[in-house]
Amino acid sequence: MRAGGLVRRRVGALIKLLAASLQLVPLALATGIFGAAASLSVSSGTVGAATVATPRCTAVGLTVLQNLSAGTVVSVTVGGLPAACGGATLQATVNNGSTFGSGSVAVPAGGGSVTVPLGAAPAVTAAETTDIVVLGP
Repeated sequence: MRAGGLVRRRVGALIKLLAASLQLVPLALATGIFGAAASLSVSSGTVGAATVATPRCTAVGLTVLQNLSAGTVVSVTVGGLPAACGGATLQATVNNGSTFGSGSVAVPAGGGSVTVPLGAAPAVTAAETTDIVVLGP
């Protein structure tokens, strides 16, 4: 056997060995990471949940009217607010799918009705939504 053939075989074997060991490097790194995570201490604690009753100033239906100007909704009037809602903040949002306008006002002490001016005036469409929320008192 010639010396050149022997060298080629040894170089080939060395390349295979190097390739095999490079495939093990990611595995070794991953094992080290999982090993580090396994050594973290975990303390026992409790996870819980609770519910809290949300007080309401009204459970009756309210009237909601959109006030229009040139084909847009510029404000929303909400009526039928009882005195129990006095001092609360009423928020209204109108959304037509591409534009929304929202605003808020304080409910007077005696209840009644309020008009909420909107920051933007969405165009009137067949599929718009009007949402109201009473926060407080």
